[in-house]
Amino acid sequence: MPWMIYGANGYTGELIAREAAKRGLRPILAGRNEARIQALAGELNLPSRAFGLQDDTALFEGLQDVDLVLNCAGPFSQTAEPMMFACIQNKTHYLDITGEISVFELAQELSSKARKAKIVLCPGVGFDVIPTDCVAARLKETLPDATHLTLGFDSRSGLSSGTAKTTVEAMKMGGRVREDGEIKAVGLGYKTREINFGNGTKFAVTIPWGDVSTAFHSTGIRNVEVYIPSSAKSVRMMRAANLARPILGLGLVQGILKSQAGKVEGPNEEQRGKMPAYVWGEARNEAGQTVVARVKTANGYSLTVTGSLAVASYILMEKNIPGGAYTPSKLMGSDFVERLDGSGKIQISDV
Repeated sequence: MPWMIYGANGYTGELIAREAAKRGLRPILAGRNEARIQALAGELNLPSRAFGLQDDTALFEGLQDVDLVLNCAGPFSQTAEPMMFACIQNKTHYLDITGEISVFELAQELSSKARKAKIVLCPGVGFDVIPTDCVAARLKETLPDATHLTLGFDSRSGLSSGTAKTTVEAMKMGGRVREDGEIKAVGLGYKTREINFGNGTKFAVTIPWGDVSTAFHSTGIRNVEVYIPSSAKSVRMMRAANLARPILGLGLVQGILKSQAGKVEGPNEEQRGKMPAYVWGEARNEAGQTVVARVKTANGYSLTVTGSLAVASYILMEKNIPGGAYTPSKLMGSDFVERLDGSGKIQISDV
């Protein structure tokens, strides 16, 4: 079936394209930079297209004969919305590798339109947010009456230029948590605690990770926080940065910071092989009963490659998936992360 990797010339998009070609798959490679797309497609002997997302006609024509798009072009705050609407119009399944809360919420808002078009909208089919979403779903299965969910991960993957640009955009927004079912804006460095992610206890801080959206839609648990390891010094800097957020949001400042972010290079294959990720979650009910889940996975970028290709292959092969917005665990099951190369089993324990 005809399918497309959009943003195939980016760091993660290229990793996915190369693995797809290695598996004998033949996605159409697409993006805005015609020269770079054609060069990669020529090397991998794959078809290619070049079009931007601001021209509605070009976007519509670019997707007309495509059954599924895997969007790898970030920041997704700029690319997801036009691509989702075009996919609904063309009845093309939509996937991406975002971790941006606004994109997940947009997909849920468009769920009824996707249902009518009989297509799947499933953002977050990479490290953002497959492993944490599967952990959330498994905890819900273990403790069905949970009212509070806390998730976290320890990943030394480094940043690609696209991830770095997304981080720059997020700085001006501050933090996010979910309280009593609603997404709440909070300051950077909002909360800290000690967490054993699976490789020793570490000081950790809240971040506005995609699970603030997706975990709620996957589990119905109305209170969600997400943590990563940090240092006390870094938390102090984050909290001080809250005072500068109005300045960080200025177009000129964003442009300068994104220009610097564009120079960042992601980890090479050898580095990725030496940097596994540790994912943790904790669910609690009103009675105070608490359960913990942990899983060790491959490097975040490596998991994004195998995870996104697994979801794309599943949708293309399964013809009767009801249309609508999905999270990874809702589409693929809570054991999905366990089926990916480099991942172990989700281990559950009581506290």
